[in-house]
Amino acid sequence: MKMNRRQMMAATAGAAAFVATGFRISPARATPEATQEAIDAFTGGAKPETGRITLDAPEIAENGNTVPISVSVESDMTEESYVEEVSLFAEGNPEAHVATFKFSPMSGSADATTRIRLASSQNVIAVAKMNDGSVFMDTKEVKVTIGGCGG
Repeated sequence: MKMNRRQMMAATAGAAAFVATGFRISPARATPEATQEAIDAFTGGAKPETGRITLDAPEIAENGNTVPISVSVESDMTEESYVEEVSLFAEGNPEAHVATFKFSPMSGSADATTRIRLASSQNVIAVAKMNDGSVFMDTKEVKVTIGGCGG
């Protein structure tokens, strides 16, 4: 295959951009510190309390590619008191922040269900932010046995 000057310049620029952005040999993993930074960014620095939020995750996930996760928050869901957002975090994934669910008083309830991919056995953390600024957190450890990306 013959390359003209324009194709050669594009290939060179692409290779330079690839090298400049940080070629990694091993997969990146979020650390507990990075996860805490992501939680702090979500909460605006407010200290999460326990209670009011329930995270439902399997203790053992046979397939790390599709781990079912459910989260619910006890709230009246009225104009005076409601859940604004719920975020999910995973300590061992390449990116700690996994998902965010937004709610309003019109939602009726603060419940969400999804499936996430877990890179290995790790803690999954759900954090709920209320309209009054209070924050609640629940954590579950999920052990990935097979089918995960490295577990």
